[in-house]
Amino acid sequence: MNLIIGLLIIAIGAFCQSSSYVPINKIKKWSWESYWLVQGVFAWLVFPILGAILSLSGTGGSFGDLMDLMAANPKATWMTILFGVLWGIGGLTFGLSMRYLGVALGQSIALGTCSALGAILGPVFTGKTGDLTSAVIIGVVVTLIGIAIIGIAGWMKSQALPEEEKKKAVKDFNFGKGIFVALLAGFMSACFAIGLSFGEGLYLQGTKPIFQTLPATMLVTFGGFITNAAYCLYQNNKNKTFGDYRQGSLWGNNIMFCCLAGLLWYSQFFGLSLGKGFLTDYPVLITFSWCILMALNVTFSNVWGIILNEWKGVSKKAIWILVAGLAVLVFSTFLPQLLATS
Repeated sequence: MNLIIGLLIIAIGAFCQSSSYVPINKIKKWSWESYWLVQGVFAWLVFPILGAILSLSGTGGSFGDLMDLMAANPKATWMTILFGVLWGIGGLTFGLSMRYLGVALGQSIALGTCSALGAILGPVFTGKTGDLTSAVIIGVVVTLIGIAIIGIAGWMKSQALPEEEKKKAVKDFNFGKGIFVALLAGFMSACFAIGLSFGEGLYLQGTKPIFQTLPATMLVTFGGFITNAAYCLYQNNKNKTFGDYRQGSLWGNNIMFCCLAGLLWYSQFFGLSLGKGFLTDYPVLITFSWCILMALNVTFSNVWGIILNEWKGVSKKAIWILVAGLAVLVFSTFLPQLLATS
């Protein structure tokens, strides 16, 4: 039962993340750099800090005690933040991948690359290569196959749709540029998983298993916020869009949807922490959990892509290939455990 509960919680978090870009469409008259920075305050600062505070429940410790623990482990702390800074670059290009490819294909390529590299590089960088069992490696390979199948469907879509239809679904559609940016985004986004691996021991004694990765998540997102805030403020200055923040009549609406977007985005890592707490008896799935989250993110992002009419007018063959790819991704979430118990 714990296996099902753990995977279900991770799936709910993935669904929330895949939905996080929907509220952004409700933001009015702000430039990209303005709303990206404001939603980032919620996604990468406010909610991760609240998550880290929640992890203290039952420990008898305070947030100050948690900070003292991090200060006493400077290498783990700063490496976690550093990979968060690198992940922030992936976050910036991640947004561009969806700008050029749309929600479905953009997230599929970026998250596919991120899932494979994140699952493998975390144990490699932290010297825990023993966690990379054959079941985990096969699971990663099958996940990549599912991503590749979806990529084929996306390529067929790009070839079949008239230019005006592409622009209608994705205003700045550019397949070549989008693929390059999405691959870069996936590579850099994998640094999030590496950061979590470095910070996996940064929690107070007595922390419940379901909350143990939340302090490390806070450090990674803090590093990512530094990168994104610097870039957004640079763009505000370059594009002379600081005036966005002075439009008082828009703050109520825009803050609400930025907050919602940030909450939905953070839910994936909150769900990952809670889900892993139920998978403690399944070490293979603990190692593979990052790949599970990314695979489900891809699955749900394509569901949103269908809802948002990004696949409207595409041939039935392309749709069936897309469905086949999604089926492979769903299967990949269970495969490592099936192999480990066979």
